[in-house]
Amino acid sequence: MSRIGKKPVPLPTNVKANINGRTVTIESGKNKLSIEHHDQVVVKSDGKQITIERSNESRLARALHGLTRALISNMVTGVTTGFVKELELNGVGWTIKVQGPKVMMSVGYADVREVAIPPGAKVEVVQNRIKVSGPDKQVVGQLAAQIRSHRPPEPYNGKGIKYIDEIIVRKQGKAFAGGGA
Repeated sequence: MSRIGKKPVPLPTNVKANINGRTVTIESGKNKLSIEHHDQVVVKSDGKQITIERSNESRLARALHGLTRALISNMVTGVTTGFVKELELNGVGWTIKVQGPKVMMSVGYADVREVAIPPGAKVEVVQNRIKVSGPDKQVVGQLAAQIRSHRPPEPYNGKGIKYIDEIIVRKQGKAFAGGGA
């Protein structure tokens, strides 16, 4: 049996869980997230915790057991504390700014690159640091990956958009071929 799926998801006092058929809605204050789980798993709540059970022992049900528990646990964490991804912009003359519902990036191309900010996500820019935050873990991670994809870090000069905790393995580059004579 799944070790992750067997663990119940504890609900903090300010979080409400509503299970209506296959739709699970978690809300706390103004934050509200919902998912529709697969029919191979059964989700139950007693007000203090949420438990996930399998309907049968098929391979699909076993795979979805832990996945559903992890998704619901991420929803509870998202509505209480939220998720944050931080990026860093390295490059001479490169700028990034938020204009309305878009992130505008001038990162060495002839045009300005735009990334739309989805509802529920928030982007803050301070100098060369980009902070993407929101209650939905998938939306925050996807938006950070879209921003990074316009200029991933390169190993020779270290220029590009990288995650704060990402380590770029630097390469030496070409050696001078005619030296030594």
